[in-house]
Amino acid sequence: MAAGTQVSLQEYLATTYRPDCDYIDGELIERNMGEQIHAWVQAKLVSWLMLRVQELNIRPLTECRLQITPTRFRIPDLMVLTADAPWDPIVRQAPLLCIEILSKDDTMRAIMRRIQDYLQIGVPTCWILEPSDRLAWVADEDGVHQVKDGVLRAAHFVLPLTDIWPA
Repeated sequence: MAAGTQVSLQEYLATTYRPDCDYIDGELIERNMGEQIHAWVQAKLVSWLMLRVQELNIRPLTECRLQITPTRFRIPDLMVLTADAPWDPIVRQAPLLCIEILSKDDTMRAIMRRIQDYLQIGVPTCWILEPSDRLAWVADEDGVHQVKDGVLRAAHFVLPLTDIWPA
């Protein structure tokens, strides 16, 4: 399937794509597949968050559909919901945090479109991670800021980057 394939909303919602695709106003948009370093960082993030589920009262989810508008769905690499969020098949309320891990073919321009969608629906904080160069940014209502002190921050917790970067 080529990026930008036109399908109806009903078809998108009724179809399982491997890997899943974003759906942007009638078009299927393929997501860049991560390589080993992407998968490592994603697994480390999930592990770190899962160890703190009860303490932080959260529900981490990987690669789950997030509805932005009636005709726009994104699939963050990782999102964090409150533990009491509805268990609907598609997330329809703003997560506490969305995380995007850059793959080699991702562009900052494309990632920023995703981040804008997340912020538009009320996600308070987004993290953008570039594991190959060990760079990280935090996006929120104040803009996008590179992490300089080695610590990612969200409303309810902080995560040292040394806990997720490969050795």
